[in-house]
Amino acid sequence: MKAYIFPGQGAQFPGMAKDLYDNNTASRQIIEKANELLGFRISDIMFSGSEEDLKRTNVTQPAVFIHSIALYLGQEGLKPDMTAGHSLGEFSALVAGGVLSFENALMLVKLRADAMRRACDLQASTMAAVIGMEDKIVEEICDSINDEIIVAANYNSPGQLVISGTIKGIDLAIEKLTAAGCRRALKLPVGGAFHSPCMEPARKELADAIHLLHFNDAICPIYQNVSASPVQDATLIKENLISQLTAPVRWTQIVERMLQDGVTEFIEVGPGKVLQGLVKKINKEAVASSL
Repeated sequence: MKAYIFPGQGAQFPGMAKDLYDNNTASRQIIEKANELLGFRISDIMFSGSEEDLKRTNVTQPAVFIHSIALYLGQEGLKPDMTAGHSLGEFSALVAGGVLSFENALMLVKLRADAMRRACDLQASTMAAVIGMEDKIVEEICDSINDEIIVAANYNSPGQLVISGTIKGIDLAIEKLTAAGCRRALKLPVGGAFHSPCMEPARKELADAIHLLHFNDAICPIYQNVSASPVQDATLIKENLISQLTAPVRWTQIVERMLQDGVTEFIEVGPGKVLQGLVKKINKEAVASSL
């Protein structure tokens, strides 16, 4: 069985999707439709912008989503047995799974990016990568810090976890994690504490928009970030998608569950190869490739 997996923020790079635009008519039509819906030529930034240009909040998330879907819908006859996406990538997975149209998903991605930026402006917060420590110990250290928001945010692979919270909370956590023997703990160059309670204002904004949209039942199981479990019911997919902004991304658990459920090949769809690397770290025997 094939699992199509979709990357999230951080996978962008200058020149992304230009080959698709130049060589695939269907992909070019999707990218031009995105330009129209967004009201500016995001494709110009994707093709010719700098790394700094691509880091702008209103560009990064739509750009990664557009690249993934232009690649996926630019192929004929693809039928996933299961799908999943890392954080932002879950929106791409929902399009591949028949839950949302490209147009509606893009509008939600745009709203999500803007809402997250506004939430970041309300509270000074950040994230940090923790390398070489068991998840349980990281969780216990985060729980031991009082009066600050500090939580496990991204379970990327065994021994690679990202924490999220207030700047003071992250600083205290790094100090404690280093003292406890983690191989490395370092702040990430991000504008806020994604997948933490700091994103509550953004969650509320996104929830209002999601409740207004019709979601279809999925054509295949979608392994959502919040639960790491296969979901096809539209109502549950909605609730999980709303919860995602303030809950951790359980990528390690998603890959493990997909393997238990019989996946034989992971196919990454979008810019970069980050997810393939994580899959191999989670299970060395897993087969992973790019579309």
